[in-house]
Amino acid sequence: MALNLDSKKAVVEEVAVFAAKAHSAVAAEYRGLTVSELTELRKTARETGVYLRVVKNTLAKRAVVGTEFECMQSGLVGPLLIAFSMEDPGSAARLISNFAKTHDKLITKIVAIGGQSFDGSELARLASLPTRDQGIALLMSVMRAPTEKFVRTLAAIREQKEAA
Repeated sequence: MALNLDSKKAVVEEVAVFAAKAHSAVAAEYRGLTVSELTELRKTARETGVYLRVVKNTLAKRAVVGTEFECMQSGLVGPLLIAFSMEDPGSAARLISNFAKTHDKLITKIVAIGGQSFDGSELARLASLPTRDQGIALLMSVMRAPTEKFVRTLAAIREQKEAA
């Protein structure tokens, strides 16, 4: 179904709003996936805080202008879907990576983060980034380690003096 000018403007505006707030983006070719498979992917995306949209390349190119995902413009070729990570930088990459494990027709073309675009082969690196909760837990364990070591040292000194 062809879109009229107002519909195209609405699509560009909607995608631009999400692109402006997103942490990272992944563009993947979906050629060969069935409607039910795409519906399954969309459902999983909603559950994981990822904005997923199949959009015409010309509209996507206009939508990312002025955002950190402008670097993706040259790679937006062919039938692509765009996934924007809204909650943490790796969520879109994890979604596409996990879905592609069981659906070999979903092929990652572009990965973008921090104003730089990368080849689809970098998907695994972005997918391996920790979630916000995992990052906080990691930071807290790093901050807690010196204190614990200091307390163990004091306890060892006290035990040593008691033994003597």
